[in-house]
Amino acid sequence: MATITIKNIPDDIYTKIKLQAKANHRSLNSEIISIFEHAVQKRTPEDVKAILERARKVRELTAHYVINDEELTRWKKEGRK
Repeated sequence: MATITIKNIPDDIYTKIKLQAKANHRSLNSEIISIFEHAVQKRTPEDVKAILERARKVRELTAHYVINDEELTRWKKEGRK
């Protein structure tokens, strides 16, 4: 396995990672590896196909909804009450 050195980590980021590691019951090193793994995950073509299929289904289910500006403005105002 490779070894990496990261320099000049801002104190606030270091503190957050350290707290996150503690919350996840991991060492600091294991937490950083977990963060890296999550950051570099790529979507496979199957994932993209599934996402597109879900989007198509949502569009089909909502195709009959027509919203005008007045209605949208009214909904936003109602949501702020």
